[in-house]
Amino acid sequence: MTKRKPDPVLSSTDPALRKVSRKISQTRLGLVVERGLRAFWPALSLLAVAVAALAFGMAELPAGVFWGIVLLWALALCATLAIGFRAFHWPSRAEALARVDETLPGRPLTALGDGMALGGDDPATAALWQAHMTRMAERAKAAKAVRPDPDLAPRDPYALRMTAILLLVVALVFGAPARMFNPGAVPGGTAPALAAMGPSWEGWAEPPRYTGQPGLYLNNLKTDTLTLPEGTRFSFRFYGDASAIGFTESVSSPAAVPQSEATTDVSRRDFEAVQNGIVEISANGGRKFDITIAPDNAPEVALTGSVERRADGTMVLPFHASDDYAVTSGQAKIKLDLAAIPRKFGLKIDPEPRETLIFDLPMPYTGSRSDFDGSLVEQAEKHPWANLPVKLELDVTDGRGQTGSSGWQEITLPGRRFFDPLASALIEMRQDLLWNRENGPYVAEILKALNNRATDLIRSTEVRVLLRGVIGRLDQGLETPGVRDELADMLWQMAELVEDGGLSNALERMQRAQERLSEAMRNGASQDEIDKLMQELKEATDDYIRMLAERNKDQGDQPPQDGQQQGQQITGDQLQQMMDEIQRLMKEGRMAEAQELLEQFNRMMENMQVTQGQGEGNQQMQSLRDTLRDQQELSDEAFRDLQNGEQGQGQQGQQNGQGQQSGEGQPGQGNGSSGQSLSERQRALRQELDRQKGLLPDLGSEESDRAQKRLNDAGEAMERAEEALREGDNGRALDNQAEAIQSLRDGMQALNNAQNGEERRQAGQQGEQGEARGGEGGQNGQREVPRDPLGRSAGDGNRVGTDENMLQGENPYGRARDLLDEIRRRQAERDRSADERDYLDRLLDRF
Repeated sequence: MTKRKPDPVLSSTDPALRKVSRKISQTRLGLVVERGLRAFWPALSLLAVAVAALAFGMAELPAGVFWGIVLLWALALCATLAIGFRAFHWPSRAEALARVDETLPGRPLTALGDGMALGGDDPATAALWQAHMTRMAERAKAAKAVRPDPDLAPRDPYALRMTAILLLVVALVFGAPARMFNPGAVPGGTAPALAAMGPSWEGWAEPPRYTGQPGLYLNNLKTDTLTLPEGTRFSFRFYGDASAIGFTESVSSPAAVPQSEATTDVSRRDFEAVQNGIVEISANGGRKFDITIAPDNAPEVALTGSVERRADGTMVLPFHASDDYAVTSGQAKIKLDLAAIPRKFGLKIDPEPRETLIFDLPMPYTGSRSDFDGSLVEQAEKHPWANLPVKLELDVTDGRGQTGSSGWQEITLPGRRFFDPLASALIEMRQDLLWNRENGPYVAEILKALNNRATDLIRSTEVRVLLRGVIGRLDQGLETPGVRDELADMLWQMAELVEDGGLSNALERMQRAQERLSEAMRNGASQDEIDKLMQELKEATDDYIRMLAERNKDQGDQPPQDGQQQGQQITGDQLQQMMDEIQRLMKEGRMAEAQELLEQFNRMMENMQVTQGQGEGNQQMQSLRDTLRDQQELSDEAFRDLQNGEQGQGQQGQQNGQGQQSGEGQPGQGNGSSGQSLSERQRALRQELDRQKGLLPDLGSEESDRAQKRLNDAGEAMERAEEALREGDNGRALDNQAEAIQSLRDGMQALNNAQNGEERRQAGQQGEQGEARGGEGGQNGQREVPRDPLGRSAGDGNRVGTDENMLQGENPYGRARDLLDEIRRRQAERDRSADERDYLDRLLDRF
């Protein structure tokens, strides 16, 4: 029998190789663990299952069942141990060395144990061999311990070991492991012994959800003093014999203490805390808690301003609400203030009973509801109590059901007001009809009186037809409230037709707007109502100016007769200044001065002659310039919005998906100063352009037709830009906006040329008439046109400036657009300096 060759690593005197010896020992120990797990994992799984079963109280089973399970488990454990010992083989050091050597290149540990078979006497061969040994020794120093690899998955295809581990973890976390080590934990033990096995109670304190406070698990609390909101719900569970556990509490009202619901070895107590007191548990691990209840005060609500009436009759009610935690709901209650109503005409008789008018107060969707301001916006203009004295009360409720009230306050229920006398009379008849059906004959008599003078009082054929229909229905009687309500709707429709007009004649529309505005000022209308009527007057005046311009064109632009020359000409700019002055005086509360100026405006409009080229043309050109400026600003905002969107995407990529979470900054969704989205502002701009196109006069020239065509192109481009902004495609929207801007510029240039041509034609006609009449003129009988220092026409009379083009070159508007595009391109380059980009931003904001 040959002698075993000594371990080359152990016999080495090199300290580094001695460390390799320790790595081999560690690897051998890993082999022991690896083979042990492979052999004994079934037995270990059985042990884990046994621990979990005992932790969950298996010992509390009847004695026969418990010992039967123990016997079966013991047999299974013996069998798995026998199989494991048979399969286990103790690893040798050579096996550990071979495993470590497999991880090294060239197997240096095996090479260190080799010897020279031939050539030992040759010095050169011996030197080569020694160099080889030195190299292998250096490689061996890099050896590391190899971790055990049980590889149990092929040996346990059903993952039984994982199930056992899961049961053990659940038992240790949620079970009662102390039961396994309690000497009293024997099968069939007494109830007191079972109760002493572990925690015999559990408790929770759950504050009301509306408070936003978290629930508490009482067993884990380190303090015995608690301050909780009123209405906190306590829940206790007791395990074991309920008679062995003492429980007292004094935080609930006596009537609120529920009876114990005992089942086998478990009892429970649930109650609501409403007062200060204690909660005490007398059992294994018992506790005593001192409870302080924080009172939940009732919510409060109050009006923060006067009730506002908008022009369309909408009611705006500002209010403030607060609570300790949160206001959950609120209502505005309105009832008729019968004592404050003047009982005359149709209101002499008692009204029909009606239910209290109730509106839900708006609650904040986001943020805190403990202290907030809100506004109730509701439509009550058609209610029978509209514009009558009423009483208002605000009520709010918190999560506990407590209510707070503002108290009854006297107000006038806001509703739409009609300033046309006929419309106001119809609304009054409607109110009398809704007050009580007994007013039907009285209302019928009044309406018959109106119908008798319908031709003189009512201009609208539709209103006259509706009036006769209402009279016929009233004569038949008001059998049901439904018939009454139907007639009230017809009277409302008639009043709207009378108030809003619908007149085809522009002069009548303008006069009607003036009358309504004057009536509103006399009756103390709100600022919103006056602004609406002022806007209607401006629109009616624009239509009247256009009508006069078309009439003058049809009459060949004949000059006014003598006597109409002086003081009868006014420009559109002066009209606008006069209306602005009227509006300013009304806002300042100087109604008498505003009324006087409005009457002056009315007398002047009845006899005025608008100079087509100077007045209307300037106003139309100014409106188009404003539209062009607004379109450029909107395009700049869309461009900045697109840049912000691209930068946000870049930052999102750099931050590994931690980008924006809200919709702000997304293309097409930016908001302007008015709060409207870009697409909504583009639509409003397109509608304004359509209105301006309807006011342009037809000058009958090629340039005038070209102006109309280019403005139509601009409107179509705006519509495409609006659609792109709505879809969030800011790139396509910018292209369409650029096209709209260019079309607007071309249209304005063509319109300017058409107006200049028309002025030259009129000037030629006036020169010929002046020469024929021997009037004053320059050389050749023509009036000399004043020039400014640059040689341009300086205007005359009441005009300042010139209509001549100040830009030079073949295509000055194209050059301006190219310059603006170049500025935008440079501003978008992020590698430029901050100062340069700031300068470019200022250029874009200015132009």
